[in-house]
Amino acid sequence: MVLIDDVRIKVAGGDGGNGSMATLRMPTGTKSYPDGGDGGNGGDVYTVPSSNISDLNQFRYVKSVVADDGGKGLGKNQHGKNGEDKTILLPPGTKIIDEATGEEIEMTDQVDPVLIASGGRGGRGSHGFRPGPAHYTYTNEGGRGERKNLHLILSLIADAGFIGFPNAGKSSLLARLTNATPKIGNYPFTTIEPSLGTMPARRTGGGKVVLADIPGIIEGASSGRGLGITFLKHIEKTKVLLNCITCEDPNPLKTYQLVHKEFEEFNVKLNEKREVILLTKKDLTTEDELKEKVKILSEFNRTIIPVSIYDDESIKKLTEVILRNTI
Repeated sequence: MVLIDDVRIKVAGGDGGNGSMATLRMPTGTKSYPDGGDGGNGGDVYTVPSSNISDLNQFRYVKSVVADDGGKGLGKNQHGKNGEDKTILLPPGTKIIDEATGEEIEMTDQVDPVLIASGGRGGRGSHGFRPGPAHYTYTNEGGRGERKNLHLILSLIADAGFIGFPNAGKSSLLARLTNATPKIGNYPFTTIEPSLGTMPARRTGGGKVVLADIPGIIEGASSGRGLGITFLKHIEKTKVLLNCITCEDPNPLKTYQLVHKEFEEFNVKLNEKREVILLTKKDLTTEDELKEKVKILSEFNRTIIPVSIYDDESIKKLTEVILRNTI
């Protein structure tokens, strides 16, 4: 599953219906009275939290959400029908930014709907201007619903995130551990959007652990190079970081330090997260070289797991470590 995590949309409350200018004529025909009903209110646009972290995918092609307009008022003081509200499902962690005002709302797991665009009020019908025939021509047009341009940014709430430089084997591990089918290739930035997968959380009796493959880091990412902060914003809320360093890397110490330098420049708190170092593609190195890389990285006091997608035992050990750190 490829995740849409950054999108701009337009939302609009429905317009209020116009009031009616109808009149009521008395049986004698000598008098008439204003008797038009009010217009219906336009529908509102709300957002509510969703358990589906891919709900921003609904905006891949559809870029606007518009509530229904209110109905026009009718004679005999009949009010127009209120417009239907529209509700947008957004995953917790989604930041809603009003581009005109800069106002921000962040979705949490609260259950109450959040109003993001109000509908217009229905216009007043001629009945509301009684008494007196002289006022029968007075009505109001319905009010215009709120129009907003919103920027939706999802800071991914995954249990564990695979991080590391391009071609470190992150996508392959995600595919091996979960039901995900990320694009895999031996060139930089094969992954340009976060990919998600789930693995069973056996210890919780049928639950699931969400894993994320975060786009590759390069030096200077925190200042906008490469994919910039595309990956960084998605690891702020993960429970554990799975830092992938390929065994083909001639200088794993430098690679580790560069990753944490980018953390520090983006958000120093990232360096405080639980972290497991994965020495990936261990099938492409010798036992002696592998031991030397483990020794070099052991100074950081992290759990270090040499792993290969072709080695069932290493995958089993990695699975246990992920479960131990996420549930």
